[in-house]
Amino acid sequence: MTLSISFSTVAVYTASGLVTYITQRDLNQYGPVVRSGPNRLVFSSSKALHDIYNNERVTKSDVYLVTLATTGKICIFNALDRQTHRTRRKLVGAAVTERAMRNFEPTMSSQIDIFLRLLMKASENNTHVNMSDNIRRLGADIVGFLAFGFPLKAQTEDTYQFLVEATTFGNGISNVKMQAPVLSNSAISLLTNLLTHTQLRKFYNMLNLMISTRLSKPKDAYKDLYSHVVDQLEETKDVRMSDIWAEAMFFFPAGGDTVATAMCSIFFYLSRNPDCYRKLADEIRSTFSSIEEIHGGPKLSGCRYLRAVIDESLRMSPPVSGTLWRKLYDDDDKSKPFLVDGHVVPPGTHVGVNIYSLHHNEEYFPDSYSFKPERWLEADAETRRRMNEAFAAFSTGSRGCGGKAMAYLEASLVVAKTLWFFDFEKASGDAGKVGEGTPGVPHGRHRREEFQIYDIFSSTQTGPNLTFHPREGSSWEGLRTP
Repeated sequence: MTLSISFSTVAVYTASGLVTYITQRDLNQYGPVVRSGPNRLVFSSSKALHDIYNNERVTKSDVYLVTLATTGKICIFNALDRQTHRTRRKLVGAAVTERAMRNFEPTMSSQIDIFLRLLMKASENNTHVNMSDNIRRLGADIVGFLAFGFPLKAQTEDTYQFLVEATTFGNGISNVKMQAPVLSNSAISLLTNLLTHTQLRKFYNMLNLMISTRLSKPKDAYKDLYSHVVDQLEETKDVRMSDIWAEAMFFFPAGGDTVATAMCSIFFYLSRNPDCYRKLADEIRSTFSSIEEIHGGPKLSGCRYLRAVIDESLRMSPPVSGTLWRKLYDDDDKSKPFLVDGHVVPPGTHVGVNIYSLHHNEEYFPDSYSFKPERWLEADAETRRRMNEAFAAFSTGSRGCGGKAMAYLEASLVVAKTLWFFDFEKASGDAGKVGEGTPGVPHGRHRREEFQIYDIFSSTQTGPNLTFHPREGSSWEGLRTP
């Protein structure tokens, strides 16, 4: 461990979306632990992952507090206190459990039907589809219903399409402040606050409309986030000062951006790996005899190659690719050493594991830059154990992502239904290169067959551009027309 960099350098790398790749480079060059700022250590081992995130002595870093909404209200994302986080996770998590997803699936499927119709329209017009645009709008529509039963109609109307870019921009600004907290009270922070004012005002107005509309309806009008949390959260006449406002500020980017990155990655890698594409298409088309059969349940969960494709895409291009900073609780007994992968961590030091680096650690994932879904199916028991322990697409421990069931259901339905109706391939010409790495470009962006993600705490992306061809004999009856 010989490298140390300043917060200003970290800020530059973060703002450019390169911090994940720079961290990976440094870990490869200097060892399994490096400094990332004056009081931070970043690791890349499975042992460190569990020493940090499965440790009851550890909580989130203070940097999460820069994400407090303008009200100053705590939400599940930035709750450092044990009991507060436990209570909020129980409430918000109730909306995304497997049982909740079974109740919500018909609504999710209706939005996926619109997504499929739009693919058909593009096919009829002989135009390629930027999957990032379409999938992110699909995600916004799904989260709108899941949060407040609200029809954003981002897939078919432009009124609320700004939400997609607004959440991405807001995440990017927050990430710079989290990775370089010294900037939070600086002139740079003032400038970014001015730049985000218009975006935030539009977002706040939209959120206010959604919550106010939901408040006018009975609690059980929808099986949404509101119905699960309304009885437990603090009441106030000012919506923007409410607990539900704070949770919604987190719920939208968490439920939309992360799943969108996962699905874009899946479509990218399938379009570049024809053998994998054919295996998955054969599995879907031989397992189901009609589109009506493609829904959550034993048949869908029994598609082992589909799950392997999803997990391999999550490994290659994780939706949260950076470092989730942690620290010891303030009331921790500091007389006990804090050990992370055999290293004694000094009090006051913030620590984390870089997820992208862990997922490309050759010790756990040989040939880690190659897309190989088979690695999840063909490995022996010991190798699978090692891979599973190093797989952190949803983090791990008590503060890991609570939306895992939603992410797998949404990705499985979208991919399976798309392959039922269509064959697809990357677009021709330069359009087909969108999302690829560029040979000769530095900082890890040179791999043509790797989907390019940009770390904004969650990840953002562009592409892939794909061309769709309807399969002969596919029945479109019952699909919702956009």
